[in-house]
Amino acid sequence: MNNTPAFAASTFDAVDIIGIKRDKGTLSGEQIRWTIDAYTRGVIAEEQMAALNMAILLNGMNRAEIAQWTAAMIASGETLDFGGLRNAAGSLMPTTDKHSTGGVGDKITLPLAPLVAVFGAAVPQLSGRGLGHTGGTLDKLEAIPGWRANLSNEEMMQQLTEVGAVICAAGTGLAPADRKLYALRDVTGTVESIPLIASSIMSKKIAEGTGALILDVKVGSGAFMKSVDMARELAQTMVALGKDAGVNTVALLTDMSTPLGLTAGNAIEVQESVDVLAGGGPSDVVELTVKLAQEMLEAAGIQGADPAAALKDGRAMDVWRRMIAAQGGDPDAALPVARESEVLYAPTDGVLVALDAMSVGVAAWRLGAGRARKEDVVQAGAGVRLHAKPGDRVRAGEPLMTLLTDTPEKFDRAREALADAVSIAAEDTPERPKLIIDRIG
Repeated sequence: MNNTPAFAASTFDAVDIIGIKRDKGTLSGEQIRWTIDAYTRGVIAEEQMAALNMAILLNGMNRAEIAQWTAAMIASGETLDFGGLRNAAGSLMPTTDKHSTGGVGDKITLPLAPLVAVFGAAVPQLSGRGLGHTGGTLDKLEAIPGWRANLSNEEMMQQLTEVGAVICAAGTGLAPADRKLYALRDVTGTVESIPLIASSIMSKKIAEGTGALILDVKVGSGAFMKSVDMARELAQTMVALGKDAGVNTVALLTDMSTPLGLTAGNAIEVQESVDVLAGGGPSDVVELTVKLAQEMLEAAGIQGADPAAALKDGRAMDVWRRMIAAQGGDPDAALPVARESEVLYAPTDGVLVALDAMSVGVAAWRLGAGRARKEDVVQAGAGVRLHAKPGDRVRAGEPLMTLLTDTPEKFDRAREALADAVSIAAEDTPERPKLIIDRIG
């Protein structure tokens, strides 16, 4: 049900609203509610909202403004309620969800949702598409032949009851204001705003109706939050918004100075996720998947679970296969492969001491794995496959990474992005960042 107040078109003026934030002023609750409602209905033009987003990015919002902005986005559409959700045996299912602020090679949602569902929780994972240099979970899963992202609320509820996990797009009725803002931020250089990130994430998650929420807040060159202090501010803002709304919310700060795993793209990240579900895969992907699963299960009140064992013994893979099939996908189908590839080699002997996540993310984006404009179509097979990670010893002439694309004219710009991505030293350097930096909750 839409609870948004029907404001008269003349209640406020968009230019005046923009001017308040441009001049570092504070918007009232009524001004914020009008702004979100007017933008959702098309009264405020895209260029006007783009200007307001930039003013917010540059001048910020206080806690009251962020809370009002989030509430207005929730009120722009419907809300879901999983309170009475029961499994096939008739038992009540606690709901728990995870959200990442976005990184390079961050395919964690794919193995995580079915892993948590193994233990009787319902995981309603409403995910998004690529934003800037970071990959989108829905884009990745759409590399699986037949898989569909758009489900009705009834289909989502049925799948949660029968399978325990669903990864899908937020319905058009859920926080429609955020749907428009999310796409606009991507193409107007306003992604990194803490108020806009916090309200975007939490409006969807609160409207979604999950009982518990674990936030994976990325920190480092490949994240939108470059410093631990910025990431901690974002995490604290979101945890407060969640708890105020009655959602059991915890945040982990995790490192994104180096890509997660050995792939950044769409189909290649799906394959790596399947490797994890098969009991293998890169150690950093496994570590973060297991840690987030433990946090999600604890927040949902499920005790004594062993997520690592469920990866090893095939239970998580079983749920994955049912989850993919329930959404029309063929879990046995061959994944798309890029038509063209190019290998980049180590220039010298030594130890790889740094591999810049942002550079890899931009290269994958330029190869076709991401979008330059919101209407762009991504290439399922495009991306970057890594052959070494920091700490590995490399030899001159050995492959460091493989670039993948259907359009070979994209190789030049991808190589440019990677020009300073790699640091090789004679000896290893100690004290690389831990994968999990902090916990807030």
